[in-house]
Amino acid sequence: MQDEQDDSATWARALRDDGAAFALLFDRHRPRVHRRALSLTENAHDAEDVTAAAFYELWRRRRSVTLVAGSVAPWLLVTTVNLTRNHRRAAARYRRLLDDLPRSDAVTPATDAEGLEARDRLRDTIRRLSPVEAALLVLTGVEEMPIWQAAQAVGLTPPAARVRLHRLRKRLQHDLHDLRPSVRNAPEGTS
Repeated sequence: MQDEQDDSATWARALRDDGAAFALLFDRHRPRVHRRALSLTENAHDAEDVTAAAFYELWRRRRSVTLVAGSVAPWLLVTTVNLTRNHRRAAARYRRLLDDLPRSDAVTPATDAEGLEARDRLRDTIRRLSPVEAALLVLTGVEEMPIWQAAQAVGLTPPAARVRLHRLRKRLQHDLHDLRPSVRNAPEGTS
């Protein structure tokens, strides 16, 4: 996990409507938020939109945001996960609308390679997670945040977060068991 800087003093200034303090927070956390958004969206343009929206929400809701371990990063990351889910739902509605429009010529969709298919299956499985499960997975599994911090960020107790993560891992193992490389089939000397 990245070394977290303590945002407490800067956040206190931002709460007093100090734009320069908010700009400092933006500069400090934008790369991490953008990386997370990019990992959850289909393209860089969507990731930029989600990143901008996350910081807009941070500013708009600044009076109710709670720092976790002195940082706004957990709040931003949870918000990024939720905004990405909302963005995908809106895009899916738009795609359905476009698909329902009459067409003069039939268009055949391009086929994906096996690697893209596996990635898409994994992405679809993760998209079906609840917002809390998705946030816990991102915060602990990808951002390597301690469970107690992730739990606080999503409004759970650490024991409840551990149970949710355990169940989530079991479900992902079951749903994606065929994507897991087999040690028996690995080349010699790699086990």
